[in-house]
Amino acid sequence: MQLKRLRRLSSDQISLEWDDGHMGTTSLKTLRDFCPCAGCKGETVLFQTYVPPPADTQTPGRYILNGAEAIGNYAMRFSWGDGHQEGIYTWEHLRSLCECDLCIGRLRWKTEG
Repeated sequence: MQLKRLRRLSSDQISLEWDDGHMGTTSLKTLRDFCPCAGCKGETVLFQTYVPPPADTQTPGRYILNGAEAIGNYAMRFSWGDGHQEGIYTWEHLRSLCECDLCIGRLRWKTEG
């Protein structure tokens, strides 16, 4: 699975076209709130665990997307209005954040089934 095209749909949503033909959408809020970096999600290294404090969702610029860049053939990095840009979103992680009707329907089916 590989991302073919990323496009801004509006000030708060992007579309993602994948090499398998899937066309999805994701809100910038979801993208930012699910940043996979250690500072946002925490990490464990050599038996030491870092648990980040709750995110301040009122930080100015938090949900403003300033830029996006490909990282090799496996991920994207996003730059946010609050200065954050550490997260490396693998294709798998990015695809898991899809909020199109098809993907949301699958998620509901999995949780209800």
